[in-house]
Amino acid sequence: MVDDRQGPRRRRQGELEALVLSVLGEAKEPVSAGWVQERLGDDLAYTTVITILTRLLAKGVVTRERAGRSFAWTPASDQAGLAAHRMRRVLDAESDREAVLASFVTGLGPDDERLLRELLGRSGGE
Repeated sequence: MVDDRQGPRRRRQGELEALVLSVLGEAKEPVSAGWVQERLGDDLAYTTVITILTRLLAKGVVTRERAGRSFAWTPASDQAGLAAHRMRRVLDAESDREAVLASFVTGLGPDDERLLRELLGRSGGE
């Protein structure tokens, strides 16, 4: 006999933050935590959504503005900026930055490597 009472699924670290950011990125204007909770549709408690939004605010990834008695939330930058922020967080978590960057660049395809070189040249990185 199979026991199908598994309870809530355990998420990896950062998975909820990524989901919340994805939902916020789809919004056309600042939105409430309730709006985010509805879009996630994963039976998350309102307090959990607030906790995630507050953590993202502390990391500078989202902003909020007063909307009546609560807040309206927005991503601090566009999708490209948020992806770059996530990449920096991963890099910051590693002790050997040079090895991580070297491995990253080595794994790039020729078009991406060329684009990266162009971008570095424009920013004075070469």
